[in-house]
Amino acid sequence: MDPREERCLDLTRRRFFGRAAAGVGAALGGLGLSSVLGGAAPYDPTSPDDGAADLLRVHHRPRARRVISMHMEGAPSQLDLFDYKPGLRDRFDQELPDSVRRGQRLTGMTSGQSRFPVAPSIFRFSRYPNAQDGAWISELLPHTAGLSRDLCIIRSMHTEAINHEPGITFFQTGTQQPGRPSFGSWISYGLGSSNRNLPDFVVLISQGFGNMQALSSRFWGSGFLPGEHQGCRLRSSGDPVLYLQDPPGVSRADRRRMLDLVGELNEREMRRSLDPEVRARVAQAEMAYRMQMSVPDLVDFSDESPETLALYGDEVHEPGSFAANCLLARRLAERGVRFIQLYMRGWDAHNNLPGEIRAQCAAVDKAQAALVADLKRRGLLDDTLVTWGGEFGRTVYSQGTLTEDNYGRDHHPRCFSLWLAGGGVQPGIVYGATDDFSYNITEDPVDVHDLHATMLHLLGVDHRRLTFRHEGRDHRLTDVFGTVRHELLA
Repeated sequence: MDPREERCLDLTRRRFFGRAAAGVGAALGGLGLSSVLGGAAPYDPTSPDDGAADLLRVHHRPRARRVISMHMEGAPSQLDLFDYKPGLRDRFDQELPDSVRRGQRLTGMTSGQSRFPVAPSIFRFSRYPNAQDGAWISELLPHTAGLSRDLCIIRSMHTEAINHEPGITFFQTGTQQPGRPSFGSWISYGLGSSNRNLPDFVVLISQGFGNMQALSSRFWGSGFLPGEHQGCRLRSSGDPVLYLQDPPGVSRADRRRMLDLVGELNEREMRRSLDPEVRARVAQAEMAYRMQMSVPDLVDFSDESPETLALYGDEVHEPGSFAANCLLARRLAERGVRFIQLYMRGWDAHNNLPGEIRAQCAAVDKAQAALVADLKRRGLLDDTLVTWGGEFGRTVYSQGTLTEDNYGRDHHPRCFSLWLAGGGVQPGIVYGATDDFSYNITEDPVDVHDLHATMLHLLGVDHRRLTFRHEGRDHRLTDVFGTVRHELLA
């Protein structure tokens, strides 16, 4: 047999057996949320973004239409920012009681320590007014603290992972194992697009000042979902997207003719091979063509008022800075992008935590407060869900040498703090509590699956019904877990 013919037969057999379940699942799952609403029409990307189409793709009326997720990669210390424990000052350098640690798994960085000395935060906390009896927030975040009436602070988050790579993977995809779709990809798949000229899911990355953990593109990958649902990272230097400009001598009309020809060839391949990734390539090529017009306008801040630029701070003029990315996130939100992921690197403070966290907070505090305030004054906060947090927390005991003005903290999955704003969450509350050491949760634990279920609920999605069939199983973001925390909803 001709080797080329044998290769084609082999591909056909493998596609039949390897993709049969996935292909049928994609065909059925591609109906998205409309299938559970009695056969609503598929989303038309050319329809106006007036919100009416959104109601055809959800299980109940949504409170939020989009998400801006600020992930502080490396894990901020809850003890130094949001979980005030003044009683620890009297326990400085005392051994953490075994009754508190309770045999918790330790990382390789502190498992060899002979002592686990208590390290109180050296930073002052103040109580800021909210809808309850006030929120204790660190002096490191004065601008964020000024939003206390808008924030829903969760002090009782916990996670399964103890190291960064599986921790971020779990936080973004609902599992520690790589290969699953990220939250933004699930949103793109389930809700569709609100702006046919920009991706549904955009990623922005800022460099911090401390220990940098690697950022893998699979954190915003689409996993087993069709490739067009993966996140699109905007670069901070040069063209925001590679190959945004046409090569010299290639006109816009030439580009259109080339895409039409390639699209026709891809359609033929799709009919021959039934490979859904071919259709994804066509969709991505068309999106890239439209982004050539929409992205330059998106990243041009010249139409922003001096007042708005001052609100975000001087660093807003530095491409890739957290301030610039926060303003870019607002511009993406008002253009209808579904999921905007901001990463701020550098929060992994194993040593010299006071010095590093001062620099990190100075870089994010004004900008993130400006983002919330800017959304609010433009009427966008009501239907934009904003989240802020890391992949886990930090330990109360010091890693390495402890002095009165310096300490480090190791990874701590048992409890950490996170805040939400807008998008239907209850403003001005503090939810959950930890023990006197900020080591174990004492009230209202919230795990990552609960957070995902609640976020999906705010977007109008029942987390148990947003599924995709892959390898013979119906997968969902929350797997077989997750409880909507209605106490957090307005």
